[in-house]
Amino acid sequence: MIERKVFVRLADGLHARPATQFVKLARGFASNLFVVRADKSADAKSAVKLMLLGVKQDDEIVLRAEGDDEVEALAKLGDFVSGSDGASADSENPVVAASVAAPKAIGDVKELRGVPASEGVALGPAFPYFPRTIVPPRHTVAPDAIPAQMAQLERATSSVRSDLARRATSEEDAEIAMALAELALDPALQQRTRDKVAAGTDGVTAILDAGESIAAEFENLEDPYLRARGDDIRGITQSIAHALLGERQPSFADAPPGSVVVADEFNALDLIGAPLSRIAGLVSRKGGATSHVAIIARSHGLPAVLGINIDSQRLRAATEVGVDGSTGAVTLDPSPDARRQIVARIREGEAEKSLWDEWAHVEPRTRDGRLIQVAANIGSPKEVPAAIAAGAMGVGLFRTELLFMQRRRPPTEDEQASIYSEVAKAFAPHPVIVRTLDVGGDKQTPGIVIPHEENPFLGWRGVRLTLDRPDIFKPQLRALLRASTTGNIKVMIPMIAAVEEIRAVKALISECKAELRAEGRAFGEFDLGVMVETPSAVFIADELAKEVTFFSIGTNDLTQYIMAADRHNEKVAPLNRADNPAVLRAVAMVCAAAQRAGIWVGVCGEAAARPDLIETFVRFGVTELSMSAAALPRAKRCVASI
Repeated sequence: MIERKVFVRLADGLHARPATQFVKLARGFASNLFVVRADKSADAKSAVKLMLLGVKQDDEIVLRAEGDDEVEALAKLGDFVSGSDGASADSENPVVAASVAAPKAIGDVKELRGVPASEGVALGPAFPYFPRTIVPPRHTVAPDAIPAQMAQLERATSSVRSDLARRATSEEDAEIAMALAELALDPALQQRTRDKVAAGTDGVTAILDAGESIAAEFENLEDPYLRARGDDIRGITQSIAHALLGERQPSFADAPPGSVVVADEFNALDLIGAPLSRIAGLVSRKGGATSHVAIIARSHGLPAVLGINIDSQRLRAATEVGVDGSTGAVTLDPSPDARRQIVARIREGEAEKSLWDEWAHVEPRTRDGRLIQVAANIGSPKEVPAAIAAGAMGVGLFRTELLFMQRRRPPTEDEQASIYSEVAKAFAPHPVIVRTLDVGGDKQTPGIVIPHEENPFLGWRGVRLTLDRPDIFKPQLRALLRASTTGNIKVMIPMIAAVEEIRAVKALISECKAELRAEGRAFGEFDLGVMVETPSAVFIADELAKEVTFFSIGTNDLTQYIMAADRHNEKVAPLNRADNPAVLRAVAMVCAAAQRAGIWVGVCGEAAARPDLIETFVRFGVTELSMSAAALPRAKRCVASI
């Protein structure tokens, strides 16, 4: 990140037209750009936020840039506000904290980038956390020693499970601990381990090999949440191996207060019950945003960046670390200037969070009085309390596939009806928008045999699968109809690509109503909508709008399909951006079709929480935004500035 101080020489300061021109210029760069005046800052790509700073002629401001084109962006924006109009920068306004000529370097390593796993900025002494990774010794066990090996494995497994239960200090930690403990006793893991020991393999090798084979199966799945479970398997089997060898692993309790813990890799076992309140941040060479480590870090408000590309020895050698969990930036052994920048960002973050919290229970209206519904994305009833505490105005996306994927069998109609009713009652009178089962191709689900496909994202998934499996789809639709008597439930159908699909769904709903009526079961009506996430749905939006009462735009898949760029493929990540003009034009087309038909539009992809896109969506005609609970207050504040 680089900064530049500059005096504003524009006759009207950054108001009205100059601000609009400034923002247009800023949006031409990919970098994150901010304007700082006194103790306030604003996104340089938002005209309203910029104008709210009240920057006048001759005011001194700081321009801040962070990204691949930060040098050019800072130069162009600085020239604009200083009145140079393309000339070289003022000599009286030197760059602060880093040279404009090149990105900042730490020794021979530039500022590192990883996966932003948990928001927040931290700075503290590095605490190296590098437990020994046990390599399978591959010893042969004599037949008469096999029973003793089996007994040792049972004791080690029991010890690890007991330790997990003892270390959990919060309800969320306890739930994750329970899930990990169940992994330790999983029949597949246990059976594979016993088979190996019975064949003469030592216990340490047996548990590690069995765990690795199961982890590899998880990692072959496309869904990032499920792939991350492979790390959990490796973590639990490593813990059992350490217990077998009688080894004590390093502990977070050994870290000095305020430390940033650095590691090759964390697993959930490391964090459960650890004194995280004394830890400032987490940095690791491996891991992703959907791992249990990331979930725990977010629940504790602990800044975390995972998956940074750096040599392990270089990470071990760091003495002080700056970490920005919002951008994925990591700075090792920062210079004095870089250190001051990080401290300033920490203070800004603390001030911003205080402001966001004040917005949690505010009804978000634009400055001209337009109400925008800001709702939560959830996957289970367990997420409801956090969403309500954050001020969710209902649920904009209930991912019901998690109810199916976390069980050994699909949930029954009664079980689903109970869950949907529970959530609807909790948010009444606000709506709860339930997405029907969205699995297939890359997402394996108990009770549904899904054949291998060469291109699962273009295959048998979403509504394509559920229409082919009425034995799965009808119980869900019946459950939703029954739950509609208890609250404001709306239903949306994923992966719609043709009008005939939504008509087939409507026919199935009518069939379910007739069955419930004949059985004497009470049921209600629900509004029906479609997920707009395929290019074909964009182009036939006018026809689809005649069949439903709302659209919900899934920007994650819509971006992937429009840009023909796999959202899990790092090589094409620059293409997979929701702010790409092609994607935004598609969103505008959908909103225009909805307005012509008189129906409403929501956005439930990750882009719904982006401060730089919220104003654009609202101006297109979006009236509902749905996101993770943590992002709700900030989104409300953004809406109020429009």
